[in-house]
Amino acid sequence: MAKKPGSGNSGRGLRDLRVRVKTARGRKLSSTLWLDRQLNDPYVQKAQKEGYRGRAAYKILELDDKYRFLVPGARIVDLGAAPGGWCQVAVRRANALGERKGKAVGTILGIDIQQMEPIPGCDLHVLDFMEDGADDKVKAWLGGNADVVMSDMAASSSGHKQTDHLRIIALCEAAASLAFDVLDEGGTFVAKVLAGGAEGQLQAELKKRFTKVINVKPPASRSDSSEKFVVATGFKGRSS
Repeated sequence: MAKKPGSGNSGRGLRDLRVRVKTARGRKLSSTLWLDRQLNDPYVQKAQKEGYRGRAAYKILELDDKYRFLVPGARIVDLGAAPGGWCQVAVRRANALGERKGKAVGTILGIDIQQMEPIPGCDLHVLDFMEDGADDKVKAWLGGNADVVMSDMAASSSGHKQTDHLRIIALCEAAASLAFDVLDEGGTFVAKVLAGGAEGQLQAELKKRFTKVINVKPPASRSDSSEKFVVATGFKGRSS
């Protein structure tokens, strides 16, 4: 009897299932390599199957599986939310649609500088969160303070590693600054950083304001990516 694809110990069948991207006139090598990676990325395939807007959804899923901050009833702010994968996860985990009877219903607020396609259970707003008064707008939309502020933002790559590092740290610092203004006591801050994690003044400030600060690389982060995430839990309040 012929073996099914992928049977046996050699793994040959699995390799045969890899999608090969054909070269195309006018397409740069970098574009071909990116397309090849996307088509053969198991997280991309899983996201398409499970209805998430991108593979990044699995980063916040894995972080929440470990640290448990997206709980039913939580008030959650997602900064730089587009395309919306993190918001989709938050809606389900915080019970924003009220589908889990007997559980508190959460509130999800997605913030971005660009319009996003609607997400059931999520309140989306176009806003530059670094502008004056942004914290007051966020609290008004939430109807109070937040339990979680999270950010998967990354600046556009310049191709210069040190410049990109400084840009992403600046974004993380700005997100943390808003979190200090809108988080409720005991709240959680989650944000993308780079290989070394939150560092220097930012790390010191987070340790001052939260009871626990962890830098972690979830399995869904690509192995060749320099990104990590800082997870700061137990916000001590604005007085800190």
